[in-house]
Amino acid sequence: MKPSKTYLTDLTYQVNGAAIEVHKALGAGLLESTYHKCMKHELVLRGISFMTEMLVPVNYKGLAIDANLRCDLFIENILTVELKSVDKLMPIHEAQIITYMKLLGSPKGIIYNFNTVNLYSEGQKTYVNDLFRLLPE
Repeated sequence: MKPSKTYLTDLTYQVNGAAIEVHKALGAGLLESTYHKCMKHELVLRGISFMTEMLVPVNYKGLAIDANLRCDLFIENILTVELKSVDKLMPIHEAQIITYMKLLGSPKGIIYNFNTVNLYSEGQKTYVNDLFRLLPE
């Protein structure tokens, strides 16, 4: 099945629900690794396939670079997710997700910052790139 914008929108809704469930159960103030373990469990419970701590390939002019970049969650081979537990998202976090999306060929990415009072309104930021525009409806 070729992914579509509708499929990706539905998948995003499910992943947002998983993140909100984790945040609702745990609240703010824990280490990123704790939220990561809980997100993996929540995705499994929802039947969503993903890769975790996946090495992000870097290719420079035909040379494979071992940059040891790791994507927190690469969901259904289409959605890049980075998890944070920080006081404030910084420009480097945005640069990270945008770069991972590019390197993975992912049309959409989400950063979740679990160190917020309200994950839905304050703790998530969604990104799309030109690949999203190319997806069929």
